[in-house]
Amino acid sequence: MTYDELIERLDPTVYRSLRQSIELGKWPDGRKLTPEQREISLQAVIYYETLHNVPEEQRTGYIDRGSKAGTACDPSVQRASRGSNGDVNPDQFVEVKS
Repeated sequence: MTYDELIERLDPTVYRSLRQSIELGKWPDGRKLTPEQREISLQAVIYYETLHNVPEEQRTGYIDRGSKAGTACDPSVQRASRGSNGDVNPDQFVEVKS
């Protein structure tokens, strides 16, 4: 069985357990995840979420920018320029698309 086939057949209960283990840093039986186990589990969870079309706002690592989207508080925004006195004008921010 390939990795892709394994993720395709992954039971939703196992997916939720993997996700919780990543969040807590330990397996359901209390044993600590090693960095390698955490990395592999995270890759599996992300692949599962993409493959099974989990809504973006429910995916691992999703950040709800809410009312901060497109403002100076949004890390996807870069400052265009400073005013003549060196102050930052919030209207001078532009969104950066990646």
